[in-house]
Amino acid sequence: MTPSTITPQVRVLDAGELRASHTLFGHSLHAGPVDDERWSRTTALYEPGRTLGVDGDGGVLAGTAMSFGSRLTVPGGGSVPMAAVTRVGVRADHTRRGLLRALMTAQLRDTAERGEVAATLRATEARIYGRFGYGVASRGRDLTVQPGATFRPDAPTTGGRVRMVTVDEATTLLPALAAGLRSRSARPGAIERTPGWWELSLHRPAADAARGLAVHTGPDGDDGFATWTVTHQGPGFAANELRVGDLHAASPAAEADLWRFLTGVDLVSTVSAPLRPLDDPLDLLLTDPRACSTSSLSDETWLRLVDVPAALAARSWGDAAPVRIGVRDALLPANDGVHVAGDKGATDPAGPAELECDVSGLAMAYLGDRRPSELVASGWWTAHDPAAVARADTLFATTVSPWSGTFF
Repeated sequence: MTPSTITPQVRVLDAGELRASHTLFGHSLHAGPVDDERWSRTTALYEPGRTLGVDGDGGVLAGTAMSFGSRLTVPGGGSVPMAAVTRVGVRADHTRRGLLRALMTAQLRDTAERGEVAATLRATEARIYGRFGYGVASRGRDLTVQPGATFRPDAPTTGGRVRMVTVDEATTLLPALAAGLRSRSARPGAIERTPGWWELSLHRPAADAARGLAVHTGPDGDDGFATWTVTHQGPGFAANELRVGDLHAASPAAEADLWRFLTGVDLVSTVSAPLRPLDDPLDLLLTDPRACSTSSLSDETWLRLVDVPAALAARSWGDAAPVRIGVRDALLPANDGVHVAGDKGATDPAGPAELECDVSGLAMAYLGDRRPSELVASGWWTAHDPAAVARADTLFATTVSPWSGTFF
C-alpha cells in the first residue's frame, strides 16, 4: 500500500515523547526547537493523557495535537468545561494524508468522553478548522494609538495609580487578579487561565524586546493589570514600538487609567494593541478620536461545540420565544438533530426545525459574535421558517462583544 492509503493510527503520547511532539509542532510553524530552560517551563502546559500523536513512514512521529482543560465563560456569566486546543502540527513531508483529520477526530471524541462541553483554539490558517466543526466565535481589532494622546477631561478615571512589578511579583499577583476580573466581567468568551498557562506566559524569552508588567490600584485595591513589550524599530532612542499584550480591568475607569499610563510611556513612537475586543472604547476616551485607529480585524476564538444540548442549556437567552434549530455534526453524531434555543424550560424539540445549520455555524452565533440573521443571509444557516430569524436574533444577542483576551 502507498502511504496515502494507510489509515492513520492516533495514539496518546507518553511523557518521554512530549518534547519531540513540541519540536514537531515548532517545525510546522517554521520555528526551531526550544532550549532546556524553555522546555522546563513549556512542560507546565502539558497534562497527562492529552497529547496525541500519529506515526508516519518508518514509525517517525509525523503529527501531533494537544489540549489542556479550562473553562469557557458563556452568555449570562456561567461557564462550561472546555478543551483548550493547541500545538497542532503535521510534518511537511506527511501532509495531505489525512493525519490532521485523524488527530482532530480523535481529540474531539476524547474531549466528549471527558465531559467537556466545548473546545476552542487559535487558528494559524482560517481554512483549516471549519471542516472539523469549529467556527469563529469571537473577533478582535488591532489598535494603533499615538503616544501622548490626550484624554478628554471628562473621560473616566479612578484617581488611582499604576505601579510596575517584577516577574516574580507578577507570578504571585496576576493569576488571582485575573481570575477575579474574569468572574466580575462575565464577558462571553473569557477562559480560565491555568497555572501552566501563567508559567509559560510570564517567562517568555525576551529576545530583542523589553518586557513590562504593571498593576492598577483603585480605591478598593488592585483592579487591573497590563503587560507589554517594547521593540526597537529604527535609528534614534525614541524609535520604539510598545506592544500591549494583556490589558484587563474591573471597570472602564480603571481601564482608562491603564491606557493613560501606556500611552504616556517615554521614548515610544508607536503604541499597538492587537486583538482588542470589538467594543473597546479607547477612541471615545480621546480628545482626538483619530489618534486611535484600527489597522485590521481578525478572528480570535475558534469554538467547537462538543455537547450541543449542554452548551445551549448553559447560556442565558434574550427575551423571545424559543426557536428549534436543526444541527448537523458529521464528526460527533450525538449532536445531530433538532435542539431548542431559548427558555431553559423548553427542552422538548418536538416539531420540525425552524432554522438549520452545521455545528460550526451554530458556534458562530453561540457567544453572540454573529447574529443569526447575518448567518442566514450569508448561507451559513437555513431558515425554514422566516419568522424564526428575528426571534433567534433576540435570543442570541449579548450586551457586550464576546472576547477571550487569552492567547494559547
